[in-house]
Amino acid sequence: MLPYRKDLKTIARTLRKNATFPERLLWSRLRRKQLGIRFLRQRPVGDYVVDFLCPDAALVIEVDGRSHEGQFERDVIRQQFIESQDLHILRFTNDEVLKEIDAVETRIADWLEGNSSL
Repeated sequence: MLPYRKDLKTIARTLRKNATFPERLLWSRLRRKQLGIRFLRQRPVGDYVVDFLCPDAALVIEVDGRSHEGQFERDVIRQQFIESQDLHILRFTNDEVLKEIDAVETRIADWLEGNSSL
């Protein structure tokens, strides 16, 4: 089980309710095991809340929007922690999700096929 701060559960719940359009769009492709595996959205991992988590494949998917602008150092520290939990991260920009959702879905499916031991 991944470590997390219990107080982040409330924040994660709020983030799920207030998801951005790109997050909702990607969720429409990930939910209900459409790629053959279960994804969770807005899940606490350590001191962070990740956009999407596939625990069975040890995969985190991040959709980077304006909130990540100017936070390079903070994002590096966050990524290092997440990767230290033996999780792999796939990152997509809002524009990629909005303009190339099929390619984003294909990239995720290809990663799962090539890296998942399920």
